[in-house]
Amino acid sequence: MREAAVSPSPLSPSPLSSAAAPPARPVRSPLSGRLAGLWAAAGARCALPVAVLLALGFLAPLVAIFAYSFAPPRSFDVFRAFSLANYAELFSPSNTVWLSFAWSIGLALFTCAILAVVAYPIAYGLAFLFGRWSSLVSVLFVFPLFVSENVRLYGWVLFFIKNGVLDGTLKWLGLEGAPAVLYTPGMILAGMVYTYLPFMLFPLTLGLSMVPRDLIDAARDLGANRFQIWREVEVPLAMPGILIGMLLTFVLAIGAVSEAKILGGQSVIVISHDIEIAFTYAQNWPLGSALAVLVTAFIGALTLLVFARLDLDRLLGRR
Repeated sequence: MREAAVSPSPLSPSPLSSAAAPPARPVRSPLSGRLAGLWAAAGARCALPVAVLLALGFLAPLVAIFAYSFAPPRSFDVFRAFSLANYAELFSPSNTVWLSFAWSIGLALFTCAILAVVAYPIAYGLAFLFGRWSSLVSVLFVFPLFVSENVRLYGWVLFFIKNGVLDGTLKWLGLEGAPAVLYTPGMILAGMVYTYLPFMLFPLTLGLSMVPRDLIDAARDLGANRFQIWREVEVPLAMPGILIGMLLTFVLAIGAVSEAKILGGQSVIVISHDIEIAFTYAQNWPLGSALAVLVTAFIGALTLLVFARLDLDRLLGRR
């Protein structure tokens, strides 16, 4: 006997039709859409003052400097004339501006290297050892920032100058006078290390505070010595803070000019001093703008390179 074909009930959905049916989308009510639009509009209005401030205080000066760098030399014909003479002068073999650029890079690199060595033990103490005294130690390092940098540097001049505090004290004690250390590259470097110590110290402290103590204890239990713990655990995990501190210090140090003028007595001309001379005494704004554009491009490329190697989500504690 042939079996009768069973036809599907009209009330039961077909397997083919149920599989092909698209997933249902949540229906947004007109009220929720209107609230979302109001929220977006309110956010845009709240962000408008910040956007205007950034446009006027950050973007507009950069656009002006960039435009001036293509103006004819020793003129103010910005947006009305176009010339590459300023960049041609900078890249001329007879131009000595690259010596100033080399001095700035060299001093900035040495400042970062010295501060990394000097600030690491202090940052380690702030992160792990000082305990409740960490706030007081931090205030002691922040307090000099409330005094003008030029005032502090002139204090160094009064201390090290001939017949100054150090020289006069040594002579009063019957000793020979202090050695002549002012107006030398070494004194410029010492002033930069002193000035930019907080900018290396606190990012380094943040990086070390991200190192879990459990990992250090586990490495010690597994037989690692202190140097191995530092090399294999502390430095890799604290590297975001180290890189940010070195980048911040380098950017500030490459633009330093007060240390070279006050402590160095202009015995060394740095790139910031060349830019200042072009804008003031030489009255050659286009050349100074071209110099500023090159320095900005160099620092911007370095910043992008460093941040490409940073995990900002991990650094900010988002994961």
